[in-house]
Amino acid sequence: MAINIAEANTNKSWFTDVRFGMFIHWGLYSILGRGEWVRNQERMPMDEYWKLIDQFNPPASFSPGEWVELAKKAGMRYMVLTTRHHDGFSLFDSQVSDFTSMKSPAGRDFIAEYVEVCRSAGMRVGLYYSLDDWRFPAQHTGPVNDPDGWAELVDYVHAQVRELCTNYGKIDLLWYDGAGFPGGDPATNWRPVELNSMVRELQPEILINNRSGTPEDFYTAEQHMTPPVEPGRMWECCLTMNRHWGYFPADTMFKYTKELVDYLNSCVSMGSTFLLNIGPRADGSVQEEVVNRLHDIGQWLQRNGDAIYGADLCTIPTGTLGVMTKKDNRYFVHVHWWHGGQLTLPYIDAKITSARILGTNQPVKVEQRDTRAFLCDLPEESPDPITTVIELKFEGEPGAPTAWTGV
Repeated sequence: MAINIAEANTNKSWFTDVRFGMFIHWGLYSILGRGEWVRNQERMPMDEYWKLIDQFNPPASFSPGEWVELAKKAGMRYMVLTTRHHDGFSLFDSQVSDFTSMKSPAGRDFIAEYVEVCRSAGMRVGLYYSLDDWRFPAQHTGPVNDPDGWAELVDYVHAQVRELCTNYGKIDLLWYDGAGFPGGDPATNWRPVELNSMVRELQPEILINNRSGTPEDFYTAEQHMTPPVEPGRMWECCLTMNRHWGYFPADTMFKYTKELVDYLNSCVSMGSTFLLNIGPRADGSVQEEVVNRLHDIGQWLQRNGDAIYGADLCTIPTGTLGVMTKKDNRYFVHVHWWHGGQLTLPYIDAKITSARILGTNQPVKVEQRDTRAFLCDLPEESPDPITTVIELKFEGEPGAPTAWTGV
């Protein structure tokens, strides 16, 4: 299906301004602590998995506001929470399902609570919704082999999406997932045109990702940073902080803070937003490793957020340094690899009129020869303990790099 980029991006610039968000995978699977796919991967019968609902009872003192506060401290400006994952357990008061948090000992509509605290904090509200639901036999046999069962599943999905778009006030973003099934036509199986027309009628300003069978507003890359093929298309990169989306305490392979910051920089340099996941425990609490990293990222953004928020892609190569972002007439060199007192930019065809270290406002001496710019008399070690950003201003606009002949 062809995408009208100009139409898709109308009045939705907030998505490209915020640049950084929090993804939250939380549900019944958090009790087991083996990831959100635990029922599928361990071939757990539904009657066994259903019994977990009796254990789903976060303390009354827990509020999704704890996540919102953590996101704000990390410098995040939008959030996406799983309303229902592939296991079928809904965190909201659904009239078409008995498998919900309202029917658990908690007796709470966590989506209502989450939306309320997001709004109070000025945070953009995103809802994740899985089209897949492993409880339906047709999910496993597909629309060709079980058309009646498939129709029942799709009607149920449409009904739940209608509830989410009707019962919680304004929603900024709808994040579909799933759509895995044997057979059928991916472009029509979930009746996505009908589904998203309903969504837009109920939520005229909403953003929708591309995972329901139609392109919609933005493209999502999962666990990689591959941009969409259509130039100018809004997109998002979502990554886990360790190797799993849902809570999995045995997975201690957390990315370093610098690695996460450099992912953020790289995303913005390619025109993407960065959606970073956390997997809270069943009681809603968040691991210390996660909290510490988010705190450090937030501190870095306090020093360098001008190079992230509202910044855009920049195609000027930085050689061995890192990446570059742009905002108006300012260019920001994110030095991922600080290698001494002089740094080289190899493709600069306009005169640099000023340079400064963003976090400290310290001026930087510049020398230019041909198309190379040398940032001189710098400290031997990176001034910023995570990643230093150097702001450049030019006389005129720097152009696209010319090919290097090696002569």
